[in-house]
Amino acid sequence: MMQHLPILPILLPLLTGALLLFSSETRHGRRALFALVATLAQLGVALALLAVVDGRLAAPWSSDSAVGVYALGNWVAPFGIVLVVDRLAAIMLTLTATLGLAALVYALARWERAGSHFLPLFQFLLMGLNGAFLTGDLFNLFVFFEVLLAASYGLALHGSGAPRVKAGLHYIAVNLVASLVFLVAAALIYGVADTLNMAELALRLPQLDSDAHALFELGALLLGIVFLVKAGAWPLNFWLVNTYASAAAPVAGVFALLSKVGVYALLRFSILFGQDIAPAPFKGEWLFYCGLATIGVGTLGVLAAQKLDRLAGFMVVVSSGTLLAAFGFSGTTLTGPALYYLVSSVIGSGAFFMLIELAERERTAVADLLAISVEAFGLDERHADEHAATESEDIGTPIPAAMAFLGLAFISCAAVLAGLPPLSGFVAKFALLKAAVATLPATPAHAGLFLAALLLSGLVGVIALSRLGLRVFWDSQRPTPRLQWLEAAPVGGLVLLCLALALAAGPAMNYFEATARGLHDVATYVDAVLPGAAAGGRP
Repeated sequence: MMQHLPILPILLPLLTGALLLFSSETRHGRRALFALVATLAQLGVALALLAVVDGRLAAPWSSDSAVGVYALGNWVAPFGIVLVVDRLAAIMLTLTATLGLAALVYALARWERAGSHFLPLFQFLLMGLNGAFLTGDLFNLFVFFEVLLAASYGLALHGSGAPRVKAGLHYIAVNLVASLVFLVAAALIYGVADTLNMAELALRLPQLDSDAHALFELGALLLGIVFLVKAGAWPLNFWLVNTYASAAAPVAGVFALLSKVGVYALLRFSILFGQDIAPAPFKGEWLFYCGLATIGVGTLGVLAAQKLDRLAGFMVVVSSGTLLAAFGFSGTTLTGPALYYLVSSVIGSGAFFMLIELAERERTAVADLLAISVEAFGLDERHADEHAATESEDIGTPIPAAMAFLGLAFISCAAVLAGLPPLSGFVAKFALLKAAVATLPATPAHAGLFLAALLLSGLVGVIALSRLGLRVFWDSQRPTPRLQWLEAAPVGGLVLLCLALALAAGPAMNYFEATARGLHDVATYVDAVLPGAAAGGRP
């Protein structure tokens, strides 16, 4: 069984989603419990893989390498489909399962009953995310992108409402175009390199003649544009804020990870291609300045935002820009701190999106878009009850000291996202600042610009979060909020996770630094996927 551990993050959500899709929606309790158990199992598998690549558990693969390869059907690369597990993939799998579990628990309070097929779509989204982080093949990266995107289309529209439908349609249109460009890019790359296996591409790229290399650069340019769209990088992020702000709270919470799939792909390919001969979109200079521009646009959006949901969306843009700029530096100096920042910002953003709905629930005439027309959409009796509950604003059972919980949770999320002590956001930004200072002698211009952007975006985040926080919580006329434990627990759990990440900053940073070193060790990756091939190639 252990030898099949790498395939479980894909098989578990696939089978769970299929079974939920064909099960009766009248058995709500059983379906919810089944989805919850399956997501917990995915978290267990991800943690096991995290321990395996760190050497704390015996590896299920035959080699002693920290990079594990799982060949589907025992067809080895480059002819077969392979899944590759290294430290970075294990981190992303764990982050996906953790955020997915929190969002699912939150949704079980009431959101998954606002429309059809929420639970199976949610599992298919997790499957697509896990597959994108595990695959060692460019075409299968496209396949898993499409799986997660198809699921995200349904989730983005979940709950109905005109703003949600409008933003969701824009999101669908942009990503359909990006998918077409992805296919064209993959076709061009395959036409000149005769392979789409990532490890073999790293070997073939230096061997291309000038004409083939020009076509390869064109394909890589298109591929880079697709990844920049997914990452929410400027100027291709016009779809992100409205989509995230309009989505249902648990959906927006798990969407906080979607933009990081593009960042992950850019990082992975920029290192595999090598900075000396990497195509334009994957060069450090491109990533750095694109990241700076994204930070600038996101910071202006944060300053101008008048609603918490839009503010949270722009904070996601700022985090993507910070990561792109950090990954634009050569070497591993900023990669480890940036990975720590990635984990912290995703957890903090996910908690913040779910918290916003709780904080705003009692302040508006329509707290959310669950109040949809029962007649128009033909919802069953359970949905009619949900509609009635929303209409009366009698949502959930009041938990003790609800306002205190919301206030503390808001302060905690603000601290994480703005980089204030004592939570993980401060540790992440301090580590990035320290690493940037260390690069000043070698790259003074880049380091200076990055330091200024990081400090300015943090300051603006504090100002904007303080302003909107006062507007939301310093309101003597607002009624006592009514929260369910299923909604409060995931938010509190993610905040506590940020605290734990800060308290264990030393071991965590050591793991991220080891991840950065392993990621830049291309020869080990190539040799694990294609044994013996690295000796004769560039790595």
